[in-house]
Amino acid sequence: MDRFEAMRLFTRIVERRSFTQAAADLDLPRSTATEAVQQLEARLGVRLLQRTTRQVSPTLDGEAYYQRCLRLLDELEEAEGAFRQRTPRGLLRVDVQGALARRFVLPGLPDFLAAHPELKIQMTEGDRLVDLVREGVDCVLRLGDLTDSAMVARRVALLPEVTCAAPAYLERRGTPRTPEDLARHRMVGFLNAATGHVYPLELTVDGKVRQITMEADVTINSAENTVAMGLLGLGLIQAPRYRVEDCLADGTLVELLSDYPPTSTPVSLLYPRSRQLSPRVRVFIDWVAKRFAA
Repeated sequence: MDRFEAMRLFTRIVERRSFTQAAADLDLPRSTATEAVQQLEARLGVRLLQRTTRQVSPTLDGEAYYQRCLRLLDELEEAEGAFRQRTPRGLLRVDVQGALARRFVLPGLPDFLAAHPELKIQMTEGDRLVDLVREGVDCVLRLGDLTDSAMVARRVALLPEVTCAAPAYLERRGTPRTPEDLARHRMVGFLNAATGHVYPLELTVDGKVRQITMEADVTINSAENTVAMGLLGLGLIQAPRYRVEDCLADGTLVELLSDYPPTSTPVSLLYPRSRQLSPRVRVFIDWVAKRFAA
């Protein structure tokens, strides 16, 4: 194993906190990974990694070496890319918000893979903001405002939102006509995983955004269940229009307060700030951006 390959292996071990997972990511036997790090430590004359029964972590020297490896590997990737046609290949790990992916991404995936036959995709689904580096994920697709400074966020869309409720709920509590009417209504609470608080409803009143927190008989932390709770008549919901347009069309949900629309929700692709984008990640990000633009 040459020095650059040893550096790639070392950085992956630091990021995954595991010899086994790093070796699997790079399609190497675990024994090869162990031997390569031992040789690296012997050559440098320092201990780079602390090993426990649970995980692997860098020493102070290991952390300093890791940062330098990142810069060197990025420069190597950039230098080689300037002189050769870089074909996207290998395994691309992405994490997506399920409903969003099913509507906008998955229908075009066969064409994407046909255009890039040397790519394979491992796609996981969730709402939480994953640790891209630690979990070995190349990029994530998410809804909402994202402020993690360790990642680059490329906004690919703004999705209009709508306030709505089921007819059964409106029969019980009446139909709100103004923001002031919401004082006697209930909402389906959506829990902010980062803060532990419930997101307020957002309405645009006289050109300004007003946040309104209402009583909630049920609180959830899954965007997938928001529409389901609304259909059950458990309260007002706010959701991207694309997710409820069929329900609005067939009358199982009713749009409310259309003169006071919610703010639109941004859709972003995120990837680590510290990384030079590999060809497989770059081509996927560009393709997803075009899907939303279309």
